[in-house]
Amino acid sequence: MTDKTQFTALENLKLGARPEGRTLLTAQWVLGHIDGQHRLYKNGEVVIEDGTVLFVGHDFAGEVARRIDLGNALISPGLIDLDALSDLDTTILGIDHHPGWAKGRVWPKSYIESGPYEMYSQDELAFQKRFAFGQLLQNGITTAAPIASLFYREWGETVAEFDAAADAAGDLGLRVYLSPAYRSGGMMLAEPGKIIPVFNEERGFAGLKDAADYIARQNGRYGDLVRGMLAPDRVETCTADLLKRTQDVARELDCKIRLHMAQGLMEVETVRSLHGTTAPVWLNSLGVLNDRIIAPHATNATDEDLTLYAQNNVSIIHCPLVSARGGSTLKSFSSVKKRGINIAMGTDTTPPDMLMNLLIGLITCRINDGTPESIRCADLFDAATLGGAKALDRDDLGRLQAGAKADIAVFGLDDTFMAPSIDPITTLVTGGSGKVTKAVFVDGRLSMRHGEVAGIDMQAARAQAQAQYDGLIAKYPERSYNNPPVSGIFPPSYPLAGKHGEEA
Repeated sequence: MTDKTQFTALENLKLGARPEGRTLLTAQWVLGHIDGQHRLYKNGEVVIEDGTVLFVGHDFAGEVARRIDLGNALISPGLIDLDALSDLDTTILGIDHHPGWAKGRVWPKSYIESGPYEMYSQDELAFQKRFAFGQLLQNGITTAAPIASLFYREWGETVAEFDAAADAAGDLGLRVYLSPAYRSGGMMLAEPGKIIPVFNEERGFAGLKDAADYIARQNGRYGDLVRGMLAPDRVETCTADLLKRTQDVARELDCKIRLHMAQGLMEVETVRSLHGTTAPVWLNSLGVLNDRIIAPHATNATDEDLTLYAQNNVSIIHCPLVSARGGSTLKSFSSVKKRGINIAMGTDTTPPDMLMNLLIGLITCRINDGTPESIRCADLFDAATLGGAKALDRDDLGRLQAGAKADIAVFGLDDTFMAPSIDPITTLVTGGSGKVTKAVFVDGRLSMRHGEVAGIDMQAARAQAQAQYDGLIAKYPERSYNNPPVSGIFPPSYPLAGKHGEEA
């Protein structure tokens, strides 16, 4: 290192910009990548320039413009979230309020007959993408494939909101895989407890065309931060012809397809009633189960389903927190891995705390396996980095090595609530959370620092998000069976108290 090196504090970098010239980052721990696997460097160095990693290791011999010492921290490859929530989380409404069919989780027949409508404006939907992207960066996530619920939509997602999403990714500095979700059907509550699919295939084809046009127009924008991914909504809401056309379009565009399947009882029962088998078996019979498919969540996958995933190189997106919160698990991470199936990670909830998801994934796997020896913290961390990169066919993401993209998350290890440890990965997975993320670089750009995100005031945005959420909740009676008041759909956890302590 020459005398030209400047010692610079992280706070002196311009948020939202790439540092000019070579920048050397150092910390107590660096997670590098050698010979196809992660390796830890004690007191390691990472050198970045123009969006690319130049060096990882010790004692860099070249010239650098500045050196930034991040102290007691882990410099890690950025996390990859392939089921990243991009709206305001409505799944939390179903945690304590059951059954779902009575709580607005499925459209009743009366609502469908009266005409479903968009419950958010286009401006509100655009804001939600920006707010969600900011939260992802705050949690150390540098690459995301957004997901949103269609329960409150008129039908599918719109091109306008995804044009806004691409702009938000470019403004905030987040790597994304985008296109509006589409479907050829939806689930209808015909009577209490009876949920049936209803289809409008032409709308599915129209949605696919919109998504294809979007990808052709947006792919590669903002210095290649934006790429396309087709997102048919859920397997039970897709017809065979829509899935076949989706595969044709994916080949033409050379992009991936994310398709939720083997994820829940409603799906399993619906697909079996429609097609006489499970979703993976059905897709295989159609000739559309292949390595373009990235499939959340696999919690209801049978042995036959998993065998087909392995044979066809399907990647699974594991979202352990949201699954376990609903009472289901992947059975199990270790057994799926032993089959040779690639496992990527997703958060699918707010906050998008990937580290918390890794802990839940560790716990549920060990419970399912009945032993702690079947899985290590490093296995989950691999899934959140290398697994996501493999699912995307990107050998320049999910790792810190020369030539990789400078997508970096810096996790603090010296917070007062963090336990002392000799190993940063175990420390972060078992006792960390997204709140310990100190900084995030995406394509070499400083996108987040100490909770502050380039391009958005997250504190003000949180208040705006709450106001939008309150407005959505007020509309739930319209789309709930027998139109009960909000207080009947979502009663508080404990009775509300009046002025003198009596029940209000």
